[in-house]
Amino acid sequence: MNIVVLCKQVPDTETKIKLLGDNSNIDQEGIKWVLNVYDEFAVEEALKIKEAGKAQKVTVVSIGPKRCEEALRTALAMGADDAIHLEDDSLYGVDPYVVAKGLAGLLKGLDYGIILSGKQAVDDDAAAVPQMLAEMLGIGQVTVVSKVEVGADDVKAYRDIEGGAKEVVQGKMPIILAATKGLNEPRYASLPGIMKAKRKPLAKKTAADAGTSAGDAKTKIVGWSLPPQRQAGKVFKGTADDLAARIANVVKLLREEAKVI
Repeated sequence: MNIVVLCKQVPDTETKIKLLGDNSNIDQEGIKWVLNVYDEFAVEEALKIKEAGKAQKVTVVSIGPKRCEEALRTALAMGADDAIHLEDDSLYGVDPYVVAKGLAGLLKGLDYGIILSGKQAVDDDAAAVPQMLAEMLGIGQVTVVSKVEVGADDVKAYRDIEGGAKEVVQGKMPIILAATKGLNEPRYASLPGIMKAKRKPLAKKTAADAGTSAGDAKTKIVGWSLPPQRQAGKVFKGTADDLAARIANVVKLLREEAKVI
């Protein structure tokens, strides 16, 4: 049984985001790009399943411009066996439908029992590609997965749901599992792993190979805006009794008028 892991390169969450002058997109100048953190959980889980003797190979897949190679090399350095990159600048920022369609095309002819992905990407938070891909492939899928048990031909997945409860879902392979935080603790790539990653196979594909294009999009982003700046906080000074009275009044206003607590 082989495993495929879907990977996306996203801006580091510590990066200060700026917009282009016409607000048509983010300004990519100076951005640090990294492997999506939820996809790191997916890669780690795939490696753990392989190390347990329940999978023979882990293949990582990504769609996007040339720089996406860096995210794939990160996954290869962690221990994945090979990678497939659909390289196309026009597919940066496209909607989930185009991405899912491209992934479905890339996966044609591949032998896999499990497809792992992050539950969402931290840049757009769409959380839609795994579900769309499952529909296109005609296979089952489980989202927000925090624990995985792999059987001979099926998978038991534990989902985090509201109130801290767990939902247990069992499904036959092939199946898509979308990982969430808590599934595991992703390993750091070792120096030998980083060196080996440079020599591991990384196949290049085109949008035509996968049967997709930016023109297939069902939705499009028409503009961007940054969140408003936070107002400066207010500092209260005075005696303990004065502060207690003033804070009690603020809490009352927040509860009764602003209704935020």
